[in-house]
Amino acid sequence: MPELPEVETVRRGLAQSIIGKSFSSIDVRRRDLRVSVPGNLAAAIKGCRVEDIVRRGKYIVIFPEGAPAIILHLGMSGRVDILKGNSSGSKYKAQKHDHVIFTMNDKTKVVFSDPRRFGMLYLVSADGWENKKPFSAMGPEPLEPGFDGAVLEENLRGKKCNIKSALLDQNVVAGVGNIYACEALFVSGIHPERQAASVKGREAGLLADAIRSVLKKAIAAGGSSLKDYRKTDGSLGYFQHSFSVYDKESRKCAGCTCKDKCVQRIVQAGRSTFFCPVKQKKKAS
Repeated sequence: MPELPEVETVRRGLAQSIIGKSFSSIDVRRRDLRVSVPGNLAAAIKGCRVEDIVRRGKYIVIFPEGAPAIILHLGMSGRVDILKGNSSGSKYKAQKHDHVIFTMNDKTKVVFSDPRRFGMLYLVSADGWENKKPFSAMGPEPLEPGFDGAVLEENLRGKKCNIKSALLDQNVVAGVGNIYACEALFVSGIHPERQAASVKGREAGLLADAIRSVLKKAIAAGGSSLKDYRKTDGSLGYFQHSFSVYDKESRKCAGCTCKDKCVQRIVQAGRSTFFCPVKQKKKAS
């Protein structure tokens, strides 16, 4: 599933391509996604100019002027392709898994495709959208200035689950998924099986810094392309080439001074966790 860096990369591609432009047509080719595409989508936004596009957690929120906000979630396999109106956009032919195609007033096309149909595209009132589900219960944005060790420690307080599972809880911190939780725990030297509530003080600060650092580096690399994810121009992200431990079972960790094949894989809450048992300690430091 695309995580914060991949979603932020898509948001930036959308912002660069369609802010200030108007929707001239909306072709809904299939509605039965994880949440049904609303029947009034075209009527609600046609002719409206895009004012802003933001990201909250793993969601993209598009604000057309004088219309409801468009909520987009990529799910497991969703993609957004942007086709410029003066070239590929005008000649584009819809593909099998293209569910919604937005055409802008300059003929640019925004194509939302999703083979597994776990994604979502729906409307909410633009007024107070952040107070509606799922946004109302989301934890802090890890790239915002207010996110630090004290905030993370408070959100982990009383949690008896392991720290890896806690980081996947969007109420603890928004946007972090399996890949970047593994990477941040490695950078901070914290074992993924540690009880979440035991991560406090200096360690919480190290982990908050590691989360921010890993996410920023991943965004700079255009995200991680492992399966379906592509940037809005169809190109791959490159952060998968910089993984420290993720998907490196029985190989060396980043900057390895441990031993050959030090990275181990365990399963936590049905998800693969990759870590170095030498550099990530089970006891608080």
